[in-house]
Amino acid sequence: MNEQLHSLSRRLIELRMEHGDLDAMIDRLVVQVPVDELSLQRLKKRRLALRDMIARLEATTEPDDLA
Repeated sequence: MNEQLHSLSRRLIELRMEHGDLDAMIDRLVVQVPVDELSLQRLKKRRLALRDMIARLEATTEPDDLA
């Protein structure tokens, strides 16, 4: 069980790093002229998917507060 939590924590860290990288890429892409709208949409969609994955993993690693 502890090993599983460790791997989930590691996965969360990896996903957060990838999310941050996407943020930086999106910021760089927005200031380019002309803006590549298709690439921008794809990056934003991937970033949103990562945010959803992070939220799901966080929900599984946090203890239930039913007390």
